[in-house]
Amino acid sequence: IEESWHSFPSTTMASTTTTIPSSELTDLQKLLNAFSHITSITSPTDILAAFGLLDMPAAQKYGIIFGCLTFTITVIAVISLLYLGGSFKRIEEQAKSGELVTAPDSVTQRRRRPLLLERLLEGREWMMQTNYGGQNSTKVVATEDEFTNLTKMLMTTAPSDKSNMSKEYEHNYIKAYKRCQDKPGGAILGGRPNHRFEAYARAFAGCGSHTSLNYRWSYARMYESMAGESHKSDERYESLYKERPHDIIGKTCRLEPLLASRHSKELWEITCGNACNEHKAYNPDEVWGFLDCGPFKNEQALKESDVFQLEHTAAGFAIVEFVTDRLVGVVHLSKDDPKNLSVQLDLPIVKPTSDGSIEQLEACFLLLDRLFAYGYRRIQICVDALDVRGKRLPQRLGFTQEGQIPKHMIVKDANRDSIIYGMLNSDWDKGARSFLLKKLHGAAFEKADAAIVAKEEAVEDQEQKLKEKKEAEAKANTKK
Repeated sequence: IEESWHSFPSTTMASTTTTIPSSELTDLQKLLNAFSHITSITSPTDILAAFGLLDMPAAQKYGIIFGCLTFTITVIAVISLLYLGGSFKRIEEQAKSGELVTAPDSVTQRRRRPLLLERLLEGREWMMQTNYGGQNSTKVVATEDEFTNLTKMLMTTAPSDKSNMSKEYEHNYIKAYKRCQDKPGGAILGGRPNHRFEAYARAFAGCGSHTSLNYRWSYARMYESMAGESHKSDERYESLYKERPHDIIGKTCRLEPLLASRHSKELWEITCGNACNEHKAYNPDEVWGFLDCGPFKNEQALKESDVFQLEHTAAGFAIVEFVTDRLVGVVHLSKDDPKNLSVQLDLPIVKPTSDGSIEQLEACFLLLDRLFAYGYRRIQICVDALDVRGKRLPQRLGFTQEGQIPKHMIVKDANRDSIIYGMLNSDWDKGARSFLLKKLHGAAFEKADAAIVAKEEAVEDQEQKLKEKKEAEAKANTKK
């Protein structure tokens, strides 16, 4: 019995391990048998054994494994980028059309934008006529006698003559003149002992009394250094002050308050697409494609457009090249909100050859610097999401992209998504201004400007303390 008991399991085991004929296997069992070598792999060691690499040194094993992983990740990344970037779609389009397919330029992008439904356009026109009489707000035509309030505020302050000088301007002028006498910003030109003092004083007083002292010191020193370079430059700046006292002066350009009578003809000539001066003819959509107006058939149409017909919350300035006195373009401010100390800087309208130029950059800098000096907390730039060239300017100026607004506007009967860029006064003071100043005038000037402002602050603080001390002593003497 004992022998038969011990022999029983062996016969049972033998019967259970009997190989099943392949004809009786199911499809799943056949598949598992076929992949038995793969399913048996449970570690990197099994993989190396399958490829006969188990006896290799450890360093070579890990090198091969790392190389395989790198190759796999690289292939996946390249295929993903090609798919997401639309390369396969362009290859398919090229195969069907037989033409070379390239990325469209900004003008083509604008033309491909689908128009809105006709019922939406008709509904918009009806509501504008019914609710607002076809106008959204009061327009102000840029003329000699009438500027918007924002334009007047930003214009350089200057008296018509010495007899018409306000007490405020006179006080600032005398104070700045004496300050520059104590410490001029450079060498005195021969035969003109007062030229630096006068240049500094008129620039300082021209900034007005409501701008920050730091801005007035910086702007006046910049103006004085450029005017005092030579006898020729001094004569130029003095004549500009007499002829154009309200202009904002920079190194490469100056900003003139926008006037239809003075600027419309030249602006139309440089933006209509025709050959002008040394520039060749071009597609005017390069200038006007992403704007709500233009191109214009003639100068009169330009005069009657929003370029010169400004909203009451807007301002307009012409960008004039300093050396040649040629018009580069125009720049507008809009959506002025003094209650919340915010305003919008519109992209400058410039000829294509001046797009991205130093004049365009400095024009924006001059406006930003003066706006922040008046106390604005936030300045924004609104750019069409498809305007590739337009998006470069806020990035060069140091603006931060804040977000994208879908279906923000209707431009030329088509939808427009907008990207919003913003600059805060804290960003401007903490480094954006210094960065632009260095780019425009050089690192040496930027360092000198920071040192001058620091010294002026120290002197102003000392003078204020002395004034308070004298007032306290005068009150004490009065009581005695």
